[in-house]
Amino acid sequence: MKIKFWLAGLFFSVSATNSFAAKVSFEQYVEDLKKEAISKGFETEFVNDKLKDLTYLHRVVKADKTQPEFVETLDTYLPKRVPEWKVKKARDAYKENLPLLTRISKEFGVQPRFIVSLWALETNFGRIQGKMPIIESLVTLSYDGRREAFFKNQLWASLTILKEGHISHEKFLGSWAGAMGQCQFIPTSFIAYAADGDGDGKKDIWNNKADVFASIANYLKSEGWSNSKTWGRQVKLPKGFDMSLIMPKGSKGRGEWLKNWKEAEKPLSEWAKLGITRMNGTVLPKTSITATLITPDDAKGRVYLAYDNYKSLMHWNRSYYFVTSVGSLADRIGYPKIL
Repeated sequence: MKIKFWLAGLFFSVSATNSFAAKVSFEQYVEDLKKEAISKGFETEFVNDKLKDLTYLHRVVKADKTQPEFVETLDTYLPKRVPEWKVKKARDAYKENLPLLTRISKEFGVQPRFIVSLWALETNFGRIQGKMPIIESLVTLSYDGRREAFFKNQLWASLTILKEGHISHEKFLGSWAGAMGQCQFIPTSFIAYAADGDGDGKKDIWNNKADVFASIANYLKSEGWSNSKTWGRQVKLPKGFDMSLIMPKGSKGRGEWLKNWKEAEKPLSEWAKLGITRMNGTVLPKTSITATLITPDDAKGRVYLAYDNYKSLMHWNRSYYFVTSVGSLADRIGYPKIL
């Protein structure tokens, strides 16, 4: 039997059979994990301390197996994700943190409004980070077996985070799926992208705004972000437009998605020749920038010309709705220009 579940903006379909976990108890599984962790180079005393007294968290497995499936459109999604109160709060946060944001922006080459937008949408400006114990949650999900290899990799990364001293064990908390801190990095993303924003030797994405902002910016920079470009723009199609020019949405993975993108992109000047305009009906900007035509819903819904930075945001979360909400909030933060 296959079960669909939702994680980080994507639906996954996996087998509900857990043949390995059925063979051993949770306690034995933890003992086996300890041996494996030691074989990976973690010290025995450290492993025994971090993996002691663990409990199988039924509520974590329930959350994993009961992810809701629901019908949403961008027109219903955006007002909930980018309400007016959040726009106001984001603009206030931008102004309040502008000196720090400016420094981080110069260092990493990412516009401050996008840093604030991701911070706002991931954890409501750091207020909603999750209160589940990361180690216990990951061990539980590994034992459950539906994505054992994935969650074991997150566990090894988590042990590395604790070993390096970025956060104490008792404060090592996050979502049931292991997303952590004010930017909701999973442990492997922390290892790859977390940054020390204030030079204190730690990467504290839970409490330190300098580290949070630097980590968000470093993630985007590492995935090809350009400080000279924005994310995209909503556009209008002319009557009789060739819909085959819209990038196909379905893909088996990021590699195929990027291939579809490359095949669909054109210079903005070519899209203009095809009759595409801004939402107010005026001509598109005269620039050599390339863009891909996308529809988060279908051709009857909103249509966007997406720029290369859109790809960086889609690496963060491969959900058209999420990326559109990030871009929309960033636009509301930056335009009209904040004084």
